[in-house]
Amino acid sequence: MLSKSLKDTEKIAQLFLNKILKSHTELPGALVIGLSGDLGAGKTTFTKAIAQYLKVKNKITSPTFVIIKKYLLKNPKYKFLFHIDAYRLKNEQELLHLGWEEIISNKKHLVFIEWPENVAGVIPPRSRFIHISHTKDGHRNFKF
Repeated sequence: MLSKSLKDTEKIAQLFLNKILKSHTELPGALVIGLSGDLGAGKTTFTKAIAQYLKVKNKITSPTFVIIKKYLLKNPKYKFLFHIDAYRLKNEQELLHLGWEEIISNKKHLVFIEWPENVAGVIPPRSRFIHISHTKDGHRNFKF
């Protein structure tokens, strides 16, 4: 899907979330969505749009320096949205030390993790993935 603007990205986020929540079967743990793409591709912007659609009241900012941010949801299926940035992590062990197993073991958690390729060994096999890339026109291309 092609995004030419922030409004397009918001619409893509809504479509994605509606589709994933409808098709989401009861998993033993969290729903994990990996977001891949170059720096500045729009991973955090996409997560902000998801949070806005889920009516998160807090301001959503990049978790690059704190690694994990947790937001309360008022959703019958999910209690918390976790936004994780694995860009600065050197290996899976660093994520495990931050409570990863506890986060992904709870089916009331919705987890968006940027740079999942940096911690691929601990990403659950049932995870979904989005790759965001720049187009030559300066737009964004979303592949699910």
